[in-house]
Amino acid sequence: MTACGKVYLVGAGPGDEKLITVYGLECIQNADVIIYDRLVNQNLLKHAKSGAELIYCGKEPGKHARIQEQIHAWLVEKAKQGKIVTRLKGGDPCVFGRAGEEAEVLARHGIPFEIVPGVTAGIAAPAYAGIPVTHRNYAASFTIVTGHGRQEKGDDRLHWEGLAKGSDTLAFYMGIGNLPYICRKLIEHGKPVHTPVAVIEWGTTERQRTAVGTLQTISDIVKNAGLSHPAVIVVGEVVRLRKTIQWFTEMEWGDAVATT
Repeated sequence: MTACGKVYLVGAGPGDEKLITVYGLECIQNADVIIYDRLVNQNLLKHAKSGAELIYCGKEPGKHARIQEQIHAWLVEKAKQGKIVTRLKGGDPCVFGRAGEEAEVLARHGIPFEIVPGVTAGIAAPAYAGIPVTHRNYAASFTIVTGHGRQEKGDDRLHWEGLAKGSDTLAFYMGIGNLPYICRKLIEHGKPVHTPVAVIEWGTTERQRTAVGTLQTISDIVKNAGLSHPAVIVVGEVVRLRKTIQWFTEMEWGDAVATT
């Protein structure tokens, strides 16, 4: 009987290949099989050992459930063949990366696994745009939020009043298509219309672009600039700091947010 292998659920970081952790890189180098997502920097795969099997599992809109089932099957199958499997995910595997679901599947099948944290885009992309998500003078709290739920589709389970009034900085993932809805809901629940907002496309990469505006103006700015996914939406007073501490060279879109 073949001895069972092991699965590593690894965060590849937000885009810049240098932002992967040392342990994450070791997992790539030692893997017999690498199952990787759409947003993983392809240069990281150059560190795979000779003969490693590379399996792409990028998800297209409307096909997430089917592909996720296939990923579960691959993880179990390859590990039961005695292989070392690295499941490589963009950002951090536990921040909207389904690491919890995949770990549950592995646990049910008795397959050993480890979760290897990564740098998440909700912190890294703003940092590259000159926006720290917390700051002693602006923000003592920070919340990461899924941005794709829509009330009209019956899948919006967010507590909008709590988001609008209970956290200083908000980072929305997967929300670029819902940006007008997000802004409207925050305003409806008490967030001032002049609250600064930044939308960061392809954060930490050479393709990074940032649009800056307010809850009232950002949707039109993003539309006119042609920004699309992947993007992180940052809402809060910390966005004002971009004007002072922006350090990463990129193309900028949108109106300037005053620092006073």
